[in-house]
Amino acid sequence: MALSREQLAQRVAKELQDGYYVNLGIGIPTLVANYIPEGMEVMLQSENGLLGMGEFPTEETIDPDLINAGKQTVTAVKGASFFSSAESFAMIRGGHVDLTVLGAFEVDVNGSIASWMIPGKLIKGMGGAMDLVAGAENIIVTMMHADKYGNSKLLPVCELPLTGYGCIKRVVTDLAFIEIKDGAFHLLERAPGVSVEEIVSKTAGKLIVPDHVPEMVF
Repeated sequence: MALSREQLAQRVAKELQDGYYVNLGIGIPTLVANYIPEGMEVMLQSENGLLGMGEFPTEETIDPDLINAGKQTVTAVKGASFFSSAESFAMIRGGHVDLTVLGAFEVDVNGSIASWMIPGKLIKGMGGAMDLVAGAENIIVTMMHADKYGNSKLLPVCELPLTGYGCIKRVVTDLAFIEIKDGAFHLLERAPGVSVEEIVSKTAGKLIVPDHVPEMVF
C-alpha cells in the first residue's frame, strides 16, 4: 500500500539526528516538523528568517504573523530566533544547514532534481530551491513515485528545467526509500505491502534491486 503524505514525513523524520539544523521545503516536507522523534533537538530553518520552527499550530496557538517560507502559519520553539531573509540565505549558502528536505517533480539517476517549474504553467519563481540544493551537502527528496497517470518521476534524465545537478543522494517516495549513487537508483526499503515488482515497473531510471528489500519501519 502506497504511503500517505503523513507517512512520508514520518519516514523522512527517521533520518534526522540530534543537533541538526534542517530546512524543510514547501509541501510534504513541512509535515516532517510534526514527527521529530521525542527527546531529539532539531532546529528547523525557514528562508524567510526563522530558526526554530515548531509543529503546526492549533486553533488555540495560531499566530497569523508567524509564517514559514510557504506562507503557512507555524509555531516557534523555545530559543527560536528571527532575522532577515538575507541572513537566512547566508546561512544556507554558507553550508550551515545539516539537512534539507525538498519536494520534486522529477529526480534522475545522476542525482539531479527538477522542482521549480513546469513549462506553460504559472509559477511564482525559483524561491530558495536553487540556493538550498547548491548550499547543502545532505538533501533528501520526498515525492510521489509516479504521476497521476502512472508515469514514473524517477528518470534516466530529468525532462523538466533543473533546480540542481548531481545534488540528491536519497529519495523517499510513496513506494520506496531509494539511494542514488554510481548513476543508478538503489532500492533500500519498500513501503509496507508494496511489491518490488511494482516499484520496478514504476521506475524509469536504472534501478538496482538487492536480493532482500525490507519493508519500512515507522
